[in-house]
Amino acid sequence: MGASGARGTFRRGGLHVSTEAWRGSPGLFTDLYQLTMAQGYLAAGVAETEACFHLSFRGNPFAGGYAVAAGLEQALEYLEALTFGGADLEYLASLRGNDGERLFSEGFLGHLEGFRFVADVDAVPEGTVVFPHEPLVRVSGPVVACQLVETALLNTINFQTLVATKAARVCQAADGDPVVEFGLRRAQGPDGGLSAARAAYVGGCAATSNTLAGRVYGIPVAGTHAHSWVMLFDSEPEAFAAYARAMPNNATFLVDTYDTLAGVRAAAEEGVRLRERGHAMIGVRIDSGDLAWLSQRAREILDAAGLSSAKVVASNELDEHLIESLKDQGAAIDVWGVGTKLVTAADQPALGGVYKLSAVRRPGGEWEPRVKVSEQTAKVTTPGVLGVRRFLAEDGRPLADMVYDTCHPPDGDRDVVMIDPADPTRRKRFEAGAPHEELLVPVVRGGTRVYEPPALPGIAARTREQLGRLDPTQRRFLNPHTYPVGLERGAHAVRTRLIVRTREGMKG
Repeated sequence: MGASGARGTFRRGGLHVSTEAWRGSPGLFTDLYQLTMAQGYLAAGVAETEACFHLSFRGNPFAGGYAVAAGLEQALEYLEALTFGGADLEYLASLRGNDGERLFSEGFLGHLEGFRFVADVDAVPEGTVVFPHEPLVRVSGPVVACQLVETALLNTINFQTLVATKAARVCQAADGDPVVEFGLRRAQGPDGGLSAARAAYVGGCAATSNTLAGRVYGIPVAGTHAHSWVMLFDSEPEAFAAYARAMPNNATFLVDTYDTLAGVRAAAEEGVRLRERGHAMIGVRIDSGDLAWLSQRAREILDAAGLSSAKVVASNELDEHLIESLKDQGAAIDVWGVGTKLVTAADQPALGGVYKLSAVRRPGGEWEPRVKVSEQTAKVTTPGVLGVRRFLAEDGRPLADMVYDTCHPPDGDRDVVMIDPADPTRRKRFEAGAPHEELLVPVVRGGTRVYEPPALPGIAARTREQLGRLDPTQRRFLNPHTYPVGLERGAHAVRTRLIVRTREGMKG
């Protein structure tokens, strides 16, 4: 169906291309209130206070049972590049408050002039299956540094995790058939197109139509021709013959410009001529109509012409639900081209990730937990410097994830009790020494990267491995079984105590 690109060549080059709009000003890739708070921290004399923030999400996307973590590599590139240039400072100096005076002081702008990100970051590796209310990223260090990166981290992790999850679902529905990401022309701008192509590959797509993503990220590229090619010629057979002469090694014919089955017959005739010239037709693409019925008839026509190796490619507003339905109908489709509903995550346009303060440490002191309470239970945060421990069955299947405070980790010689924060009567007990893995790994220490992620194919392989270990009931599209995520008993007690104390204080 198309050409393949060399993998991995430009794996670290994404910052200079995919972030073209802000690559010269990474410091301004934030919301205004991050900067106003940063100035406030300096003015209040608390800039030396350390803070711990966690990035998490509150509900599985697409009413599903899981999410696939993605976007970490771009987040690390941003942290490495984070500075404020002269033009950035001039712009900030030009901003005015509601009294007409300067919004930002000379002292604060001087602080930004020499700013570098010097905090610590721990994160879940890309391609890991993750769940609501557990940290994907932990940032700890000077409060100004931690605060300034909030927006960029959320933007990067939110979007790529969302698209990677959608891609995983689409590829699950395709059941082993290749899925090609076709969404650039419908993506949310140039960077949205690049980020979506990368995330789709992480989630399981085999290729992309986006040639820039192919160059930058080493993703294989694939594509056919458009209806305009056929319409330019006086007849469909003439158009196919001209394309076969021009691109004998990329001959996938779009057959539904006029009459789909007539188009398939014309493509088959040209495929036979290609074979006589020593080439092989890749296949035909159907972009409209009853894809199940048309693909079956197309398969019959191609097989009758001796073109059994030719593929039937389908596109046209596909998603996991339509692909699953077409599979159930016995559609003879070999390759799925999925565009708009993948790159825009059409049925859920945002992951809803949040970045919340959970602990502070004064100079020379210990970490002090902090909690945010809310009228909505789902928005109450978990205090502490949090880690995530995934308990495993003997065969490696994940059983449950436990969030705990790393300042007070579970005693390794005692059984561990995990409590559902939404229902304290629901508990799980794991024996001391039960098989487990820590999900968060060190990626930045003191502003210096200490983690080198695998190349993109390795991340995609991790996604496949992680999904393969997940129970099928948690991967189904309709009413998936809920994967257990809870709080370690001590962390739950601290959270409850702080919530009660805060609510009682509010009453007073």
